[in-house]
Amino acid sequence: MASRSIFSNLKSNGGDKLADARWGRLLSSVPSWVKKASVRSAAAASNESLKGRILGLRSPTESTTEVLRSWVDSGQKVDIPQLLSITQILHKSRRYNQALQILTWQETQKGLQMPAVAHATKVKLLIKVGNLTAAEEHFNCLPNTASQKAACLPLLNGYVKESDIGKAEAFMSKLNEMMKLYIATSQFEKVPLVIKEMNRNKIPKNILSYNLWMDASARSSGVAKAEAVYAEMLSDERVCMGWSTLSTLANIYTKAGLVQKAETALKTAETKLSASNSFGYIFLMTQYALLKKKTEVLRLWQTSKLIGKRMTCANYMCILSCLVRLGGIVEAEKVFMEWEYNCRNYDIRVSNVLLGAYVKNGWMEKAESLHHHTLEKGGCPNYKTWEILMEGWVKSQDMVKAFTAMKKGFALLKYCHWRPPHYTLVTIAEYFEKHGNSDDANNFFRDVQRLGLASSEIYKSWFRNHLLAKRPAFDILEMMYKDGIEMDNEISALVQALNEQSKSDSRD
Repeated sequence: MASRSIFSNLKSNGGDKLADARWGRLLSSVPSWVKKASVRSAAAASNESLKGRILGLRSPTESTTEVLRSWVDSGQKVDIPQLLSITQILHKSRRYNQALQILTWQETQKGLQMPAVAHATKVKLLIKVGNLTAAEEHFNCLPNTASQKAACLPLLNGYVKESDIGKAEAFMSKLNEMMKLYIATSQFEKVPLVIKEMNRNKIPKNILSYNLWMDASARSSGVAKAEAVYAEMLSDERVCMGWSTLSTLANIYTKAGLVQKAETALKTAETKLSASNSFGYIFLMTQYALLKKKTEVLRLWQTSKLIGKRMTCANYMCILSCLVRLGGIVEAEKVFMEWEYNCRNYDIRVSNVLLGAYVKNGWMEKAESLHHHTLEKGGCPNYKTWEILMEGWVKSQDMVKAFTAMKKGFALLKYCHWRPPHYTLVTIAEYFEKHGNSDDANNFFRDVQRLGLASSEIYKSWFRNHLLAKRPAFDILEMMYKDGIEMDNEISALVQALNEQSKSDSRD
C-alpha cells in the first residue's frame, strides 16, 4: 500500500521521464520474493479487513449488506472466493440471515457470478431459517445444471426434515434421473459421489438408487464392488428387493462372463416376478437371450402368457427380438403369426423386428414379401421400416429401390429425428456417379444437403457428378462452406477441374 501511494504521489507531482526511469530501476532492484510477499500481504490485509468488519458485527440483526456497500463505495474490491469464505464462516457460526444477505447481495452484482457451491449454500441457509418454499423457488430458477446438481441434495434433505414425503419422493426421482444421466454419459465414478452425499445427508435410498449404484460400481470398479453394494442393499431394512435388482446383478455377471452366477441370479429373480403383471418377464427373457438360453426364453414366454392379461406389442417385440438374436427364425415366425391373429391395431414396430432379421440374413425376397403383406394388413411403414429396406436393397445393389425407400424415409423426417446411416448415403451417391441420371443425382444431393446430412465424402461425389455432367458447381461450393466442410486436396483438385471445364465451355 505504501509503495502504491508513493508512486501515485510521484505521478501526480508531474515527475519527469528521468524520475520515472529512476523509480523503475529502484523497483527492479527489489528482490522478486519481496515484491510477491508485499502483494500477498496487501491482499491479505484487504481481505482480513472485510472479513473483520463483517464478523465483527455484534448483533445478528445487523446488516452485512450495508458493510459490503460501504466497502465497495470506498473503492475496495470484492472477489468470489472472499465472499464464499466469509459466508461459510457465518454459516458455521449459525448466523444464517447474515450469510444469506451476502449471497443475496452477490446475486445483484455484475462480475460476481454465483458459483454452484454458493447456490447450494443459499438453499441450505434458506432451509435453516425455515423458508423451504423460498429454497424451492431458488432451486427452480437456477441457471445451469451444475448449480442444480450442487443444490439438489440440500433441498431433498430439507424435504426429509420437514417429513414432506410426497416432495421427497418426487425429488428422489430427480436424483435417480441424475444418476441415470451419469451412467448414460459414462461418468460412472460420479454415481458413488451422489450416494455418498445422500448418506451424509441421511437421505434413504430406494430400489432404483441401489440398482443404479450397483450398475455404476460394476462398470467403474468391477464385479466385487457391485456385489458389495448388493450386500449393503440386503442389509437395508427399508428396501424390499425385487426382480429388477436381481436382473441388474445378472446383467453384471453376464458382462463379466460369470454365466453360472448370472443363471442363479435369474432363477432367483423369477421367484420375485408378479403374478398379475408380465412386465418383469421382458427383462428376464432378454437376460436369458444374452446367455444364449433359447429354451429358457421360450419357457418364460409361455409362463408370461398364463398371467391372463392381454399381451402387449412390447411383449411380442421382446420375444421376437430374443428369438431373432438366438437365430430362432422359425419360432419367431410362429410368434409373429400369433401376434397377427390377436392384434387389434397393426403396429408396424412388431413386423419390423422380423423384417430386420430377413434383411440381416440377406433374404430380400422374404423381406419384400413381408413388407407387402404388412401393407395389405393395414400396417403403416415408419422411418425404421424404410431404413431396414433401404439397407437391404443397398447390400443387394438394387439402388433404384434403395433410392425410393430413402425418399419415403425422408418424407417422414418432419415427424421424427431419424437420420439414415452415413455409409448408405455414400453408397447411393457413388451409384449416381456411375449409373444415375444427372437430374435424379442432383435432387438426391440437394435433399441430403438440405437435411444437414452432407459430409466431405458426399460433397466429393457431388462435385464428381457435376464434372461428369459438365455442370457448374458454384452454389455447391457455397453450400459446402456454410456446412463447415474443410477443403482438402481432393476437393481442391475437383473444384479446379470444374473451373477449368467452365472456362473451356465458355470459350467454346
